[in-house]
Amino acid sequence: MDSRKGDTVIARDTYMNQIIPFIDTEVIKVLSGVRRSGKSMMLELIQDYLLKEGVLREQFIQINFEELKNEQYLDYHRLNTYLETEIEKKNLKTYIFLDEIQEVDSFEKVINSLRASYNDNVDIYLTGSNAKLLSGELATLLAGRYVQFEIYPFKFTEYLEGKKEIGIEKSNQEHFQSFMIEGGMPFPVLQNFSYQARVSYLTDVYSSIILKDIVERENIRDSDLLRRLLNFVLANVGRTFSANSVVRYLKNEGIKASVTTVVNYLGYAVDAYAIIPLKRFDIQGKRFLKSEEKYYVVDHGLRQAIIGRNEEDIELVLENIVLLELKARGYQVSVGKTNQYEVDFVAEKKVENGLDRKYIQVSYLLASSETREREFRSLKEIDDNFDKLVLTLDPFTSDSDGISHLNIIDWLIKE
Repeated sequence: MDSRKGDTVIARDTYMNQIIPFIDTEVIKVLSGVRRSGKSMMLELIQDYLLKEGVLREQFIQINFEELKNEQYLDYHRLNTYLETEIEKKNLKTYIFLDEIQEVDSFEKVINSLRASYNDNVDIYLTGSNAKLLSGELATLLAGRYVQFEIYPFKFTEYLEGKKEIGIEKSNQEHFQSFMIEGGMPFPVLQNFSYQARVSYLTDVYSSIILKDIVERENIRDSDLLRRLLNFVLANVGRTFSANSVVRYLKNEGIKASVTTVVNYLGYAVDAYAIIPLKRFDIQGKRFLKSEEKYYVVDHGLRQAIIGRNEEDIELVLENIVLLELKARGYQVSVGKTNQYEVDFVAEKKVENGLDRKYIQVSYLLASSETREREFRSLKEIDDNFDKLVLTLDPFTSDSDGISHLNIIDWLIKE
């Protein structure tokens, strides 16, 4: 499978392999993720797959609700009339692709009506930039009749493919150094941008996430407070903090904010897929803890554009990269806690023969025996037989006590 930007072709098989089993079923396919993460590209990939399977292009209906020419269809009655007219006119199975569907108020009524009226004569794909897409009435109307796929910016292997396609040849290590700064937002990855041009693009993306997907959608009055709060989160990815500690920080900056406001604003940013919260999991007690969460950013390139310091904060950025890779691979991820130590990530997903769980520590380099002991000790306390990994940028690695020590770049490349 490949994804196009101009003539550039990028493989996104991680997602296509998840989506293909649901093609040509009555299940509504929902692709969600942060703005500009490549959801529209995924719709193109799905169409390419269908064309290769013998489906005719005239069987497609595609609407991007952010395009001005489609403004009339933001009214759900008009949208429904248009879609039903086109379906009847085609007199063939129809594949419907609705991009950024959250722009249409009450769109769920249209989707439910199409599903009920045409059953297996329609195959419906939606994209959206807000997690609330699958809450409320849509979830109620379509309970058990939809499947969600979260789409993230390019992971490292996709980044490598993109740079190869536009003719930038470097070693994997050199590409990884660039990836830590650039991030994985598809459009700038597929351009030979200068640093400043890339920062300008990503800053605009960040601003549009804040304005369109948070401020306008949630009717936020204090957009400056929201920006300052998100900048704090970006600066502190992977660090534990509470709403109370954020309120104290803002107060020191001369800004008044309540705990409730901070909690709400963080929730809005999570709903817009701008940041990713991780709960803390007690490994021995096998339960989630109610105490402080950690937050990560959906693309570390956005962090560099807004905050800078990715190279200086390399350990935090490496954690962020590993988390995004795990999410793209379909894992549910939490922060682990043993009796007295913390495990960076506990990653789980259901597989054919049961449960795939991994315990992962991320570090820059194991430069001393003390550092090595620190990174391995929390994993040594875990007494089950699931995979235990320490990921670093050390060129030479050494396993110990059943714990695998891997180079991060090698791990990212190995599917």
